Amino acid sequence: MRLIVGISGASGVIYGVRLLEVARELGVETHLIATGWARRTIEHELGRPAAEVTALATASYHPSDLSSPVASGSFQTAGMVVLPCSMKTLGALAAGYTADLLTRAADVCLKERRTLVLCPRETPLHAIHLENMLRLSRAGAIIMPPVPAFYDRPRTLQDVVDHFVGRVLDHFGIRSGLYAEWQGMGPEAVDEP
Repeated sequence: MRLIVGISGASGVIYGVRLLEVARELGVETHLIATGWARRTIEHELGRPAAEVTALATASYHPSDLSSPVASGSFQTAGMVVLPCSMKTLGALAAGYTADLLTRAADVCLKERRTLVLCPRETPLHAIHLENMLRLSRAGAIIMPPVPAFYDRPRTLQDVVDHFVGRVLDHFGIRSGLYAEWQGMGPEAVDEP
């Protein structure tokens, strides 16, 4: 399986990095596009050299390299995730503006009807953000903000990150074992008036 992974410069790069780590452990072929700001954010938020993170991917491409394989629909992939997805990237995709490889690869997924998961990391959201998300959802993208789940009672930040990354991978049919499936609370939990 081939998966394209985009990391934009938004806060929350820990999610994209963890996805690369897990994909590598599972033997998933990853093709990474990390923007310049993503590299800076990796170093700032995680204290890791960006080169260490890009080395986690099977292949890594410069955002200006529009001649790379992931720029073409003939390069077969399971799809793409942009994690995190900045509002700049989201807005460009919503407008069909593909000036760099990250937006071009995502646009290819849309046109080829491949799975595209966008994980916008911004709050609060204004009307333009919301309209861009709706427009992309209507075009076939899965809009999946990195919102933590608490039903599995996470104890650490790693638990929160792993749960979300596992849910993202589910959209590509990749079972990661990073979280336990919801089993319900049982009928005794319901207190109806």
